Amino acid sequence: MAMASSLSILLLLFLSFSFSSAAQRPKALVAPVTKDFTTLQYLTVFSQRTPLIPIHLVVDLGGRHLWVDCDSNYISSTYRPAPCRSALCSLADSDGCGDCFSPPRPGCNNNTCGVSPYNPFISTSTSGELATDVLSLSSTTGSNPSFLATASKFLFSCAPSFLLRGLASNSTGIAGLGKTRVAPPSQLSSIFSFKRKFALCLPSSPSSTGLLFFGDGPYKLLPNIDASQSLIYTRLITNPVSTAGSFKQGEPSYEYFIGVTSIKVNDKVVPINTTLLSIDDNGVGGTKISTVNPYTVLETSIYKAVLNAFTSAISGIKPVKTVSPFGVCYNASDLGSTRVGAAVPAIDLVLESESVYWRIFGANSMVAVTEQVLCLAFVDGGERPRTSVVVGGYQLEDNLLQFDLATSRLGFSSSLLFRQTTCANFNFTSVA
Repeated sequence: MAMASSLSILLLLFLSFSFSSAAQRPKALVAPVTKDFTTLQYLTVFSQRTPLIPIHLVVDLGGRHLWVDCDSNYISSTYRPAPCRSALCSLADSDGCGDCFSPPRPGCNNNTCGVSPYNPFISTSTSGELATDVLSLSSTTGSNPSFLATASKFLFSCAPSFLLRGLASNSTGIAGLGKTRVAPPSQLSSIFSFKRKFALCLPSSPSSTGLLFFGDGPYKLLPNIDASQSLIYTRLITNPVSTAGSFKQGEPSYEYFIGVTSIKVNDKVVPINTTLLSIDDNGVGGTKISTVNPYTVLETSIYKAVLNAFTSAISGIKPVKTVSPFGVCYNASDLGSTRVGAAVPAIDLVLESESVYWRIFGANSMVAVTEQVLCLAFVDGGERPRTSVVVGGYQLEDNLLQFDLATSRLGFSSSLLFRQTTCANFNFTSVA
């Protein structure tokens, strides 16, 4: 415990010298989020290096840290590799020291910290160099982007180009937002001295733009709606066993788990083996939130029970031919529509009490596979998955999620369509 405390103090001291703006300190930061049509991944844009350039990063909600491809034209006068056995190595839980047997360049220097950048889309990790460089994001008071706030020594890792496989075509790396000291949420809150919170609001269309907030609200969406006012709160749970692609023995998971206790369809409890909803001593089971999975993934017995409950609740409507990977599909014209999507039974993830539940309406439960056909956007995860329920990206779209790292609490809005707004309604017009 003393060691962890000392490292936290070191992080605070290091990052306190990383804020390079002499004028204003931001209250919060904001970045755009878009959806890639081909991969169904979500991307954000940060500005990095000297001179600054935009870098397109795939959002991995549960990722360890930010990593970028340094093999391809990484040019910056402010790039600094992290020296071996330095405080930075400890902060990033370095895998050890490394040398590079090529001419020095970003990602290839002698006597530097080694880390393991991970690409969850191809389940691959590799060795990478820990480094710092300039990182800039737009400040905000919650309504618009404002001045550019700059961190002069933002800690990240370099990765070889092959680790980009499986990512959206214009991306240069991954923005890992997990519960670590060096992921952007924790680093940015330390650098700019705002609350250790961040919020994610994913867009529902490749033609629209959602947002990623670092810091506290308000989170104002047109027409003048503060989405933070409609949040329901639940505890974030720590899985004691790491769920990462590469990890150290005894390391807990830095992904985001919540305590689902039951599932309802049309207000009726779905009969499932509820022990699957708990995390056992081996870190198996439970429910996590992920931007890596495009759709919610359910353990086979849970999936079959939810599918049966859903089809029974709308037994008067005849299904049409299924479209892989989904288990049931309908003609869109047979379902009708509401303000919150297709007129289908609501699916509730019940949390610590009957009064605290995440309601999934048609806009997040039914996905259009053609202009005429809608399918239930849940998929079968197999009989023995590591995690029983993985709430995927489609179920998060047009929902505001606020992650409070200091209090281990998640705020969620359910569908913003009920409030007659969407994640695409943030005003990205800059103000002075």
